[in-house]
Amino acid sequence: MHVERRSRADSFDRDAEARLAEAVGLTAAIGLAVVGKHIVPLARPVPATLIGSGKVEEIAAETRALEPEVVVVNAQLSPVQQRNLERAWKTKVLDRTALILEIFGERARTREGRLQVEFAHLTYQRSRLVRTWTHLERQRGGFGFLGGPGETQIETDRRLIGERLAKIRRELEGVKRTRGLQRKARKRVPYPVIALVGYTNAGKSTLFNKLTAADVFAKDVLFATLDPTMRGLRLPGGTRAILSDTVGFIADLPHELVAAFRATLEEVLEADLIVHIRDAAHLETEAQKQDVLEVLSELGVEPGRDRPFVEVLNKIDLLDAGVRDGLLARSERSEAPIAVSAKTSEGLNQLLRRFEDAITSANIVFRLELEPADGESLAWVYRHGRVLERRANDAETILLTLSATPAELEKFEHRFGEKMLFGQGDSGEN
Repeated sequence: MHVERRSRADSFDRDAEARLAEAVGLTAAIGLAVVGKHIVPLARPVPATLIGSGKVEEIAAETRALEPEVVVVNAQLSPVQQRNLERAWKTKVLDRTALILEIFGERARTREGRLQVEFAHLTYQRSRLVRTWTHLERQRGGFGFLGGPGETQIETDRRLIGERLAKIRRELEGVKRTRGLQRKARKRVPYPVIALVGYTNAGKSTLFNKLTAADVFAKDVLFATLDPTMRGLRLPGGTRAILSDTVGFIADLPHELVAAFRATLEEVLEADLIVHIRDAAHLETEAQKQDVLEVLSELGVEPGRDRPFVEVLNKIDLLDAGVRDGLLARSERSEAPIAVSAKTSEGLNQLLRRFEDAITSANIVFRLELEPADGESLAWVYRHGRVLERRANDAETILLTLSATPAELEKFEHRFGEKMLFGQGDSGEN
C-alpha cells in the first residue's frame, strides 16, 4: 500500500503509480508475493493510524478475506500508528523503513555489512517498545520483522539494545580504521578511485562487472548490492584506477541507514571521481537523480564542486531507437551525460575515455632523464606517476615523459628536483 500526500495535482497519478511500483519491487526483493495494493491519497495524516478510518476499515475487510502474512505501508509509521493498524488489520504491518531494513538484513554478506544493518535495525527497534524480533538464529534472513517458525512476541529490553549498540559502534569504528588504512595503502600506489553511485537497480553492478570482468551479484531487483566491492581498472590511455561499486540509494532512505552505512559510503567520500549511474528508461529518472544528489549532499559530497563528476544514462537498450541515437550523439559533448548500455556494451569505450579525461584533467606533463642502471628510481616513477612515453636518447640515458597530479608532482620535485624538465606543451595532459 502506498500512501501519497497530495501536493501537485497534475503529477499525482504518475508519481503515485511510480512509488507504488517501487513499493511492489521492494516487497518482491524479499520474496513476498503481492495479493493486493492501494494508493491512499492523504491530505492530512491521522495521528492514530496515519490514514483515515474509512480506508482503515476498507483494508481491514480485505485483509480478513485475503489473510496476508504482512501489510506493507510505503510511508514511515510511528510506533502508535503501527500498533493500531496491526490491531485493526489483525496482521503484521511493516512501514517503509522496516521493509528496507528487512531487505538489507537478507542481503548483507560481509561481517561489516551485517554489523551496519544490525546497528540500523536496533536503532529503529529501540523506538518500538514491543515488536517481533529475535536475538539469535532465525529461520529466514533479515531481521525478524516478518517472523518465522518458533518466534514469539517479546518486549525489547532497552538496556540490552543499548549495550549491543555500543558494542557494534565500537566494532564499526574498527571497520572505519581498517578502511582508513586500506585507503592510505591505495594512495601509496597511488591509483585514483572511481565510485559508482546511483538509485537502486540503476544497473551499477552490471556496469561494474562489464568494465572489470568481475562477478558481483547483479540482478533486476532492488538493492541487489549492499557490500562494497572494488576492482582494478585500466583506462584507454594507460591510466590505472580503482572502480568501486556501492549500495544503491533510494527515496526517503531511512536516516538510520544513512548513519549506519557511513563507513561503506566513505568510499564515496574519498573517491577521486564520482560517477552517477541513472536508469535512462525509468519514468522517474529525473526524480531519482534528485534523490541521489540529496543523499550525497547529506554525506557532505557536492559532485562537480569538490571533485570531478560524470553522469551516465544507462539502459539505453530499452529506449526507442530515435531517443537512443539522440542521447548517443549528445554524449560527444564534454559536459553531457554519457549514454551507455551495460547489457550490450554500447557507449562503454566512450565512458572509459571520459573517466580518463576527468581523472587526468588537472595533471601536469613533464620529462625526466634517468640512468638505465638507476632501477630504484625507475620503479619509483612507475609507482607514483603515469609514463606517457619512454625512450633512450643519444646520451644513453632513459628519457621519460610523465603525467602527474599536482599532489604527485610535489613528490617528484622532492625526489628529483632539477632533473625534471618542463617545456612547451608540458603543462597539461596531451
